[in-house]
Amino acid sequence: MAGLSDREIDTSDVPEVLDWSGARRGLLYRPVKKQITLRLDADVLAWFKSNAPGGRGYQTEINRVLREHARRSLRHA
Repeated sequence: MAGLSDREIDTSDVPEVLDWSGARRGLLYRPVKKQITLRLDADVLAWFKSNAPGGRGYQTEINRVLREHARRSLRHA
């Protein structure tokens, strides 16, 4: 298939997806990460760490919360 053009590939047996309500972001796409230094209030950092399983994944959760806030802010702009 690598040698075929898009027009030559038969996709008639692949159903078209019309309902994306169950789709989950990030399964195939991963945003580029940038390492930074960020100063947080000690109590805020402690809260994220204490709510992360085994203290791991708290940075991912902080990123998720910030992304959600940015998304909501853009929606209301």
